[in-house]
Amino acid sequence: MTLPPPPPTDATAPTAPPTPPVALSELLAREELGLRRIAGPADAELLWVHTSEMADPYPYLLGGELLLTAGVLLTDPDHYVSRLVEAGASALGFGVRPVHEAVPRGLVEACDRQGLPLLEVGPQTPFTAIARAVWRLMAEARHRELRRVTRAQQALATAAARPDPVPAVLQQLASQLGGRAALLTAAGDEVRAAGREVTPEAAAALTRLAGVVARARPGSPASATDAHGDTRLSAYALGGGEDLALALATRRRGPGDHTVAGVAVVLLSLLTAPHQDADAANRSAALVRLLLGAPPAEVAPLLDGGEADSDSGPDPGCHSRADSALSSDPGPGSGSGSGSGSGSGSWRVVHARRTDGAPADALTAGALGASLSTALLDAGGGSDAPVRLLLPYREDAAPLTARPGWTLGASAPVPVTDLGAADSLAARALAHARATRVPLTVDAPASGLAALVPPERAAAHARALLAPLTAPLADTLRCWLSLHGSWDRTAVALGVHRNTVRQRIGRCGALLGKDLDDMDVRTELWFALRQR
Repeated sequence: MTLPPPPPTDATAPTAPPTPPVALSELLAREELGLRRIAGPADAELLWVHTSEMADPYPYLLGGELLLTAGVLLTDPDHYVSRLVEAGASALGFGVRPVHEAVPRGLVEACDRQGLPLLEVGPQTPFTAIARAVWRLMAEARHRELRRVTRAQQALATAAARPDPVPAVLQQLASQLGGRAALLTAAGDEVRAAGREVTPEAAAALTRLAGVVARARPGSPASATDAHGDTRLSAYALGGGEDLALALATRRRGPGDHTVAGVAVVLLSLLTAPHQDADAANRSAALVRLLLGAPPAEVAPLLDGGEADSDSGPDPGCHSRADSALSSDPGPGSGSGSGSGSGSGSWRVVHARRTDGAPADALTAGALGASLSTALLDAGGGSDAPVRLLLPYREDAAPLTARPGWTLGASAPVPVTDLGAADSLAARALAHARATRVPLTVDAPASGLAALVPPERAAAHARALLAPLTAPLADTLRCWLSLHGSWDRTAVALGVHRNTVRQRIGRCGALLGKDLDDMDVRTELWFALRQR
């Protein structure tokens, strides 16, 4: 009879990797069984153990079995072995005594000819002992595979928490599976990839396979597999309606690899949900830049794929998207914090840079936007430009918090009409955060004594007091005062040499005719600079 595998787990339980097969060599290594291979190849994988004394056990085999027999009805070894091979049996175990004193010579020759491993089972070894040993080996292999899958899941989750989650997840997946992992569009464009290179032919086959699952249409499969030579190919559709696919190319395919890939599919589906194609990303960036005060001529190339006439102005569709985005009621997950802006229509500008100094690509910026619950972002398009985001503000929302791997500078909540000024405040806040090595700085609105002075009178006083200073000198003075007169931190924040900071501050003192070491002077200047 066939000994069944362990019962399946509850359908509601998390998907576990299938039970791995047992290598024949592992069974032969169990010395207490006294098994000896006397014919056929040494490599085989066992999925089951079955005992039968039928002349033709073919109808009762599933494939992958180690068939145990004493040869009670064995009359034609060639036909018997051919039926086993046809049924997909992995190996044959022949028990000597009491029916046969030795393994029949014809059976040995037939197994050698047809490539079926043949084991001699001594009279001291019960068939049940062999079955028990196989199940024990399968349990050990399953435990090892579960531990491997668990470690892989933890590694992928850790990668997803990095500031560059999509490349990190792909790199970790390629490492876990020992191959190549790529994110492909339905058109075959490679968005991101990690791991070892594959041949051009295998890459083309992988692209075709990804195209099958990436196109969201009725009847499209969620996954597909293929092979190109000794390279195993797999493709998985990602959720989110972005027509993206995870494509894998590996040399082997372990029992738990599909489960590991499934974890990566879930993570990448979440991380790429805000992913936009190049045209949509350009339009989103153009919208943000327009809202932050950029002239239409500057954003026109983004709106028309880089071929528009600079006088043509922005795309009308961009204005409709702006109206929709800015008139919508911000959701409860919108970033917020203490500030004077309140009610619907208040927004916060955030500038962000990766802590490690690396530039942020569109996917990485999109993942940051998703974590801050906004799709209004400008990835910058260059290593020197920060990622800029617009966050809707609500007083009852959770405070804006730091994000791992990022340095953030945020403005106070402002109405849409003041987004241009808020952009400058966010830039200053980011510079302050980088100089002080803190993950988040939020520009606070005027409060306390400063809030008691009417804004018009305060602004007039500031203009008169700071009139001798140029804009760069005023910015340097403000930064220097905000960092408590630290030359080094101000240099870091402004991206200049510390001697340049000293020269500018000295020039400010001379033009203003004031002693900048005097605390009263510093306080008055700080009050004035806050009105700019």
